[in-house]
Amino acid sequence: MIFDRITESILRILQHDGRLSNADLAQRVGLSPSACLRRVRLLEEQGVIRGYRAVIDERSAHKLTTVIVQITLERLTDETLRRFETRIRECPDVRECYLMTGEADYLLHVAARDLADYERIHKEELSRLPGVVRIQSNFAIRPVVQRWISQESL
Repeated sequence: MIFDRITESILRILQHDGRLSNADLAQRVGLSPSACLRRVRLLEEQGVIRGYRAVIDERSAHKLTTVIVQITLERLTDETLRRFETRIRECPDVRECYLMTGEADYLLHVAARDLADYERIHKEELSRLPGVVRIQSNFAIRPVVQRWISQESL
């Protein structure tokens, strides 16, 4: 797939409105509907577009609080990382997990109903993860910017 201006436009538009019809998408990017559909299908086949989903405002739908959690491990061996990553994938309240550079080894996005729920998550899930020596929790007040990918990265 050649990443030209049209492909970048397709990705940017679908990022903001994945439910847009192919005809509307084609019109916006200046292609025929069949040419546009071919490009979108090729992007899907190559894994550039991995799927479509509804972006739920968790605060409105479930009254969830976002907690950003920094995790530091006792040591950074392949075995320690593997064990941690295997277990963190099993934690249903962890929405995202990133291996990091810097002070913390991992950065988590955790969703909790309230402080008591986060205390449960901390006690029953996070503190029991293998190799963890430090957990630092930060509660988000409100989102300011939320994007799946930036326009500059396209």
